[in-house]
Amino acid sequence: MKHKINDCEVYYEVIGEGKPMVILHGSTLDSRSMTGCMEPIFENRKGWKRIYIDFPGHGQTQGRDWIKGSDDVLKIVLDLIDHIIPDTHFVLVGLSYGGYIARGIAYHRFEQVDGILLIVPRIVSHPSKRTLPARSIIVRDEKFLAELDTQVRQGFEEVAVVQTQSHWNRYSKEIIPGVNIADNQFLERLQPTVDEFPFDVDKLPVKFEKPTLILVGRQDHLVGYQDAWTILENYPRATFAVLDRAGHALQIEQNILFNALVNEWLDRVEEGLG
Repeated sequence: MKHKINDCEVYYEVIGEGKPMVILHGSTLDSRSMTGCMEPIFENRKGWKRIYIDFPGHGQTQGRDWIKGSDDVLKIVLDLIDHIIPDTHFVLVGLSYGGYIARGIAYHRFEQVDGILLIVPRIVSHPSKRTLPARSIIVRDEKFLAELDTQVRQGFEEVAVVQTQSHWNRYSKEIIPGVNIADNQFLERLQPTVDEFPFDVDKLPVKFEKPTLILVGRQDHLVGYQDAWTILENYPRATFAVLDRAGHALQIEQNILFNALVNEWLDRVEEGLG
């Protein structure tokens, strides 16, 4: 489905019925990176309407010249939410850059948000100011890697800390398709991985007292894990988990733990709904 905001037709997909959940992907990816990790959660869990959104310049949403930065992206997503689920309570899921936009949504729609899941969220905008672990590889299947195309292999190796065929199978299905169709010219101008809101998204007027889950990878050399700890006091109901054997593709590299922790978070959200 698409919703037109000015001349930008924003693509979104709705799966299921029930409590709305707005799900946001990372930079250069698209909604397939999120359906891949979130939909298995709902094979045995009913009562949730999952709303997957493609940001401008990503997936099936084209970029536009008037979209100058992350604040414009945020306004577009807020407009879409108001269109799909007006005046409705919902929960938020955001991965990497999507975690930044999710916190922006919570900032502006604080009373409507009943829970937040942040997966390897971007906390510090500029890479040079992030606290990052040294680059490391935990598992590496040399024989399998040798079979991959050189260019594809290079992209996989830049992100993955678990470099195996089982990881590749999901990476090639959930990550690469979005990367291949991203509007790189638009993204180079927008610079979503570093562009900031004109307000401090983590200076909340009051603490967010709803169930929260923050998942970070111990080997995540792209956004790190330590910076996320600095926002923890904003979320008194947060579980904060640093997962070993996980980098910026945590949801794939530690999928069993990911599923267990997300299910537990949803149990807490549902408990609060009565």
